Amino acid sequence: MVMQQLPLAMRLRERAVFENFVPGANLEAVESLARIAGGAPGEVVWLCGPAGVGKSHLLQALCARAQRGALESAYLPLRPLHALGLEALAGWQRMRLLALDDLETIAGDRCWEQAVFGLYREAQERGATLVATAPEPPRQLPWSLPDLASRFAAATLLALRPLDEAQQREALRLRARARGLELPEETALYLQRRFPRDLPTLYQLLDTLDEAALAAQRRVTVPFIRSVLESR
Repeated sequence: MVMQQLPLAMRLRERAVFENFVPGANLEAVESLARIAGGAPGEVVWLCGPAGVGKSHLLQALCARAQRGALESAYLPLRPLHALGLEALAGWQRMRLLALDDLETIAGDRCWEQAVFGLYREAQERGATLVATAPEPPRQLPWSLPDLASRFAAATLLALRPLDEAQQREALRLRARARGLELPEETALYLQRRFPRDLPTLYQLLDTLDEAALAAQRRVTVPFIRSVLESR
């Protein structure tokens, strides 16, 4: 696959698939992306929402599903690629699906906007699909290139909403299960009550606890969490 030859930052995370995503109130957006991955006609989609709602997860899930269906795709995370220079955006002309993550990173940088505009026009000319993400809708970003701003403003907008507390616990249990870990309800509740209730923080904490549990050959229980945190 194309992704195997890419820098580490551009490779798809193994767990970033639709099956590991709890949609909550975002089911319509997830279903729209799944249709695109199945080879829906070329279009431009803008996926927005606050940090931690799963934009990057869904972009990578989109590419993973597309590749399984032999639809050539590329996941381009603009935050790390910005440091590599404009050449990081070269050579994607044959892709049928381009997934551009973190567009806010390059908004206001005219040279990068021109490069993204070039990708946009090439995708449009060959009937390819382009999906982009940012925390805000396109009209709220500080574009320096009016043509790019107007093109993205006309994109199909999919706005993601955060999960409620019960859905967060479901997402935590799903994440734990993917690591071969069982997370009891009381343990998930404890994590929510004692730590910031955003999924990136909770996921990172769960990964830390999983590593500690594996080393100690223990289950992730509330007493075990307390012992790990006290030791650190």
